[in-house]
Amino acid sequence: MENGHTDRSTEQAGGESGNGRSVSSVEQLKDRTKNFAIEVIKVVQSMPKDRTSEILAKQLVRAATSVGANYRSACRARSKADFISKISIVEEEADEVQYWMELVMSLNVLPDQQLARLYREASELTAIFTASRQTAKRNSRRWG
Repeated sequence: MENGHTDRSTEQAGGESGNGRSVSSVEQLKDRTKNFAIEVIKVVQSMPKDRTSEILAKQLVRAATSVGANYRSACRARSKADFISKISIVEEEADEVQYWMELVMSLNVLPDQQLARLYREASELTAIFTASRQTAKRNSRRWG
């Protein structure tokens, strides 16, 4: 329950999603990706207002918010193949966040220490979604 809202999957805590992951871990990752997007948005608000910074900020926010939105979509996949396709998009978006952060840091738009924690989180999320895709592919070959 968050902000007074629940959904059926949260109420089934301890069960499994259609992708073999526990509902609680799915919900935790949904929250983690949403919180990540919120933190990126907050950091981006402190960026300078010049044209280059605004372009970088827009791309960074778009990619960061896409991670959570596309993860939610992957959680609603209708088949293993659909899940693999959608989780691949999540993986790509998480990696893209790292790219935009690297540009921001390389161009000294923000101090590295301001992005360091979020960059680590983007790296961890990329690793999680890469592993999830690889596991889903391996399992789909095993079970047909």
